[in-house]
Order: sequence, then C-alpha cells, then structure tokens
Amino acid sequence: MVLNPLFNFNAYFKEMKSTSLAIGVDVGGTNTKYGVVNHRGEILDEGAVATTLFPTIEAFVDGLYERLLPMINKFGKDGNIKGIGIGAPNGNHFTGCIENAPNLHWKGVVPIAKLISEKFKIPCVLNNDAKAAALGELNFGAAKGMKDFIMITLGTGVGSGIVVNGGLLYGDKGNAGELGHTVIRPGGREHWSTGLKGTLESYCSATGIAITAVEMKKDAKEDTLLKNYDDKDITSKIVYECATKGDALAKKVYEFTGEILGEALANFVMFSSPEAIILFGGVIQAGDLLMNPAKKAMEEHLLITFKDQVQLLFSELKFADAAILGASTLVWG
Repeated sequence: MVLNPLFNFNAYFKEMKSTSLAIGVDVGGTNTKYGVVNHRGEILDEGAVATTLFPTIEAFVDGLYERLLPMINKFGKDGNIKGIGIGAPNGNHFTGCIENAPNLHWKGVVPIAKLISEKFKIPCVLNNDAKAAALGELNFGAAKGMKDFIMITLGTGVGSGIVVNGGLLYGDKGNAGELGHTVIRPGGREHWSTGLKGTLESYCSATGIAITAVEMKKDAKEDTLLKNYDDKDITSKIVYECATKGDALAKKVYEFTGEILGEALANFVMFSSPEAIILFGGVIQAGDLLMNPAKKAMEEHLLITFKDQVQLLFSELKFADAAILGASTLVWG
C-alpha cells in the first residue's frame, strides 16, 4: 500500500473523533440518568430510571442494558460508540468499583465497570461523580481552557473534583478530593451518615441547609414563613422559596451557610491556588443568597497573596444535562 504524502492524518483523526459517541451514565442514590453524547457535548438521546428499582447490582446492570439497547442500536450501528462513562458516589477510577457508598443500597465494594463492560461488550470507565462533573466543566463549561480549578458540587451531599495542571487529582488510592468531609467546624454538627463532626457537608449540602433551618426556627423570636412547616417537611427548596419571598430567617440560613462555605473555600484556595472555584448542584439555584456571603467570607479568610486572585463561579452546564455530560467525558479521557 502506498500512502499519499499529502494525506492529512490530523484531519483524519479529527474526523474519526467527530463521529465517535459516548454513553454517559450518572448513578445517584435515587435516580440514574443516562444518554448518548457526541464530542461537542450534545446529548442525542437520554433517559432516567429509579436506582432503587434494582435490589442488586446485577439487576441494575440488566435494567440499564434493557433501556440503553435501543439507543445503542439507533446510534451505534457502525461501532462508533467508543465506551461507557459512569459517574457514581464513591466511584474509584483506579479499581472500577463503587466502594462503600453511604447513599447507595448496594453495600460494600461493587465492581460496576467490569459488570457493565461484560454485559454491553463495550469498554467502561468509572469515576467519582464529582470528579466526572469536573471533567464535564473542563470540556464543556465554565472551566474550558483552565488548567487549575476546583469543582464543588452542592446537592444532597457535597462533592469535589480538583484539577491540577489540566488533570484530575486522584491521590495514591484514587480517593483524593473528598472536600465535603473536611472539618470546618471542629466538634460541630454530627454528620448523619459518617458520624464525623463539623464537616462541610454537614452544613452546606441541601440536607445541611434543611437542618440549619430547623435549628434556627426553634430559636426564632421573629415571625417566619418556616413556622408554617413541620420540621420533618422542611427542605432546602422550601428554605429557598421562603427566602425569595423576603423571609428574614430563611435569608439568615443562607448567610450562615455561605459563611461556612466561604471559610472552607479559603482553605481550598490556599491549598492549591486555583484559577477558579466552580459551584455546581441544586443548592446553587439560591444564586446570590449563597454566593454573596460565600465570596465575602472566602476573601476575609485569605492571606493577602490570594485575595482577589481566584474567581468564584457558578457552573455553566445545564443542571439537567451536566451529570450525563460529565460521565461521557470519561470515555475520551
């Protein structure tokens, strides 16, 4: 075979990449989202299923296969689906296993990447869900073009992905970056799952915000809309709705939450000196109610070397799509 000396290999491989697709799967404690994604970050088809429907990991893999097979037949007839990327709580990129995830009902060490790869006959890559979100932000969102940033996910829990010099920080065993479980209030509130006291997740997750609201409501002397709800019914969504209606106590909850978040972010800045910290997750729908006190507290607790040097940003990814996009980027590295 004689190769044309004018053949453009760069263009050829770029074209190969442009036609390749990935499947992104985000495994959550309540729901699992999945979709087919191209290299531009466009979701061609997607769906969701309740994670709790499947009592065992084997049943989950079978159920996921049943739901994804029509998409694979539709988009992958020419073998252009290059792999499956999975983001999951306590997902270890090195081992391909979900390891002792507190908010999943499959306990112990679960070899999910191996099971899915064998079932689908497609390569499968696993990562922690927050690290996957960081890759999604790096490829398709606010961190595009950045080499050093921290992604903080504020949802039911608090997760994080740390990108240093363009690559994810994994640490020796693959578990680096559990910033949500760092202690920011020594001897403080006990975490409902880990038993640790005073961690960031205990205060700045959606669960933590609801607990703060209940605590403040009990001591409140002023009128508050939160008194219209039983303690067990108060959620971060209700706190947000009350705050947007001008409720002073609900706003105080966000000021308190933002202050703790900002103090933690100052520690993270002085640890890794990132270009930006990007906040993502359902909690950030509070907008400036959370951002303003967080930014203020962060700057107040920084050494002068770091002051006004780090951007504090909200994610640019669509909340509904971000989990699938983040997982899909694992396929391309």
